[in-house]
Amino acid sequence: MTIASFLVFTALVAALTWWLTHRDDHGTSEGFFLAGRRLGPIVIAGSLLLTNLSAEQLVGLNGAAFLGGLHVMVWEIVTVVSIVLMALFFLPRFLRSGVTTVPQFLETRFDPSTRLITTLIFLIAYAVILLPIILYAGAQGLMKMIDVAGLTGIENETAVLWLTVWGVGLIGSVYALFGGLRTVAVSDTINGVGLLIGGFLIAYFGLVAVGNGEGMMAGLDTIRTDQADRLNSIGGNDQSVPFSTIFTGALLIMTFYWCTNQQIIQRTLGARDLAAGQKGVLLCGALKLLGPLYLVLPGMIAYQLFTSDGVAHVSNDASYGALVFHVLPKWLVGFFAAVVVGAILSSFNSALNSTTTLFSLGVYKARLNPDATEQQVVASGKWFGWGIAAVAMTLAPLLAGQDSIFAYLQTMNAIYFIPILAVVVVGMTTRRVSAMGANLGIVAGLLLLVGGYFIPVGTAADVQTHTVVVDSAAADKLVDGGATELRRFVSEPTLAQQQTAEANEEPAEPTTFVEYQTTGTKTLHIAGDLTNTFHYVGWVFAVIVGLMLVMGEIAPRKEPWVHQDVKAVNLTPWKLAVPAGLALLVMVLAIYAVFADFSVLL
Repeated sequence: MTIASFLVFTALVAALTWWLTHRDDHGTSEGFFLAGRRLGPIVIAGSLLLTNLSAEQLVGLNGAAFLGGLHVMVWEIVTVVSIVLMALFFLPRFLRSGVTTVPQFLETRFDPSTRLITTLIFLIAYAVILLPIILYAGAQGLMKMIDVAGLTGIENETAVLWLTVWGVGLIGSVYALFGGLRTVAVSDTINGVGLLIGGFLIAYFGLVAVGNGEGMMAGLDTIRTDQADRLNSIGGNDQSVPFSTIFTGALLIMTFYWCTNQQIIQRTLGARDLAAGQKGVLLCGALKLLGPLYLVLPGMIAYQLFTSDGVAHVSNDASYGALVFHVLPKWLVGFFAAVVVGAILSSFNSALNSTTTLFSLGVYKARLNPDATEQQVVASGKWFGWGIAAVAMTLAPLLAGQDSIFAYLQTMNAIYFIPILAVVVVGMTTRRVSAMGANLGIVAGLLLLVGGYFIPVGTAADVQTHTVVVDSAAADKLVDGGATELRRFVSEPTLAQQQTAEANEEPAEPTTFVEYQTTGTKTLHIAGDLTNTFHYVGWVFAVIVGLMLVMGEIAPRKEPWVHQDVKAVNLTPWKLAVPAGLALLVMVLAIYAVFADFSVLL
């Protein structure tokens, strides 16, 4: 039943996508890369939402909630601020320029060298950071949801990971490299409906499981009681996203993602007019306000089901897949696994489509073959895309072992997010800053971020606490090896273990744990060890902007930049864009206020 429902939904999405897009123009650059500039609000909103809601969100953000509680909703709720900025400030300026890529806009504002530098940064970052993380997180979720090891008979977990990564990667490559942007956008929208339905079902069945037969509201009351200290929208200073970082690096990362990230904004650049683009972007913002219900709440449900005595029985990044497998009826597991595959494919093929766009227009056409025909430009992108896909599928399994895939994603993204955001913002808001200032700012920002992350500045003692399931003999061996034992204790079965045992008519056995400490040394870095990573990111952004403004005074453009309207689309704004944006911002503040407890900051 699981496999049948998986195959039926996957085939349905593929068939509908083909039927709706097979007559599209896939032979020209505008048709392939921008869907012929005819995307409407619904498709834009659906594609934006599902491109964002990939496995690194489903698995990673719920895993972060499993570890830290409700405060990680910052990545869903506060991100609406950035989405409003996109609709009201960034989108009108991009559409006025009629560009296909962010680096192309930077060429019109600065010069071809700025375009080349930012294009290469995007290509390298997508190949070695974004695409591998999408595939790895997706594979981790699928392996738990549908028991890939059991279905294939492969016992080696590493081999199963490689198989899953390459299977999903090849399917996603076909979508992106043969269909173009509209194929990606339409499949995103169809999968988006399934994702929202499935995501809410996970939350519903999870709360029912926590309620232990007394209904969804009983489960919600249980979580409110047992996790009262974790139901706080305000992140403490020792948590993954402290409240103060919302106003520095965290907000900057979100603003880059929603306003200048080629993978995301490419579908907005394909809008049929400004009003349609604004409606689509703001509709996506309204849907993001519901995000915590399926991207944070399930992680807290998993914490309730898979921990006892404060000890987790699953890893944080495996908690979402385990929850799906445990609480959903078997016929729905297959459907939801298909939705998750769709979510993985959405982000993967969107990023891959953006990669081919950047290469074809920013490197091949602009540098390697300026006289290339439309067909040659599209073909170059497809061949390059296959190469990038192979690199990503090779690197993805090597990410195994990260403490939190979502935290790793945000940390690594900042390296290229911040310099590009800074140069776009300065480019849009000033008239005299030159290409020299822009290029110097980008290079300086990259050096500061890479240096802060990876160049060692000292060492410190590193005391780590571990909790493992071992028998007495193994515990004694740990202590003899130099570990300091803190305690041995018996943990009562979790609610999930009790329910599984009852279903199998078996007794629920307690689990014996040993908690111990190891002492070593760790290498210190400026970002993360000597300062908060997000605050460091904010500081680097300020340095880049300041450097560019100074260069604008020392060596300005010969002539002030004038933002020309190339008449690519109708730029009449949606008359309700500003009121709708303000309403979304009010809702953000209201949601934060309901769950806020500032005492954690004292």
